[in-house]
Amino acid sequence: MASILIHLTHGPEHPTRAALAFLVAKAAIDDGHAVTMFLAGDAVQLLRDSVLDSLVGLGTGNLRDHYNAVAASGAKIYASGMSSKARGVDAQSVSGKPVEMASPNVLIKLALEHDRTFTY
Repeated sequence: MASILIHLTHGPEHPTRAALAFLVAKAAIDDGHAVTMFLAGDAVQLLRDSVLDSLVGLGTGNLRDHYNAVAASGAKIYASGMSSKARGVDAQSVSGKPVEMASPNVLIKLALEHDRTFTY
């Protein structure tokens, strides 16, 4: 199976696109692919419990359900450290979630290591 990187830059301001990225990640995992997610820009705000619990995309479902499925699969989820710091999202605010803060060079490394990259 393929290794897939999903790079998400849209956050709560685009609920359908945000939920779609996690829905696609879940679908790829269900099909047996290895999935890694990298959240940057406004997407890091999706890691807040209040957003996870309330965001629903038009035709793309509930973010919390998709997130829980992706996290339970063991897929690696990264968040841009710079984007997180600028938006007040830190390791404390995503405590208990399988998220690692990362720098832009990690995104480049991941993109080069994976078979395919999807961007939302």
